[in-house]
Amino acid sequence: MAEILNLNQARKARAKTDAKVKAAENRARFGRTKADKTLDAARADKLQRDLDGAKRED
Repeated sequence: MAEILNLNQARKARAKTDAKVKAAENRARFGRTKADKTLDAARADKLQRDLDGAKRED
């Protein structure tokens, strides 16, 4: 015999798992500290300066 399923509970459970996945994505995207952001910006700036410094002039 088939298992009886409460559709309201299934809908809420699916919404809860979707919210958890979205929260994990947002933590990965926006959950960086200001120090992390400034460090990444400084690294990118240094990389750009090094690249410009190694450029040969024609």
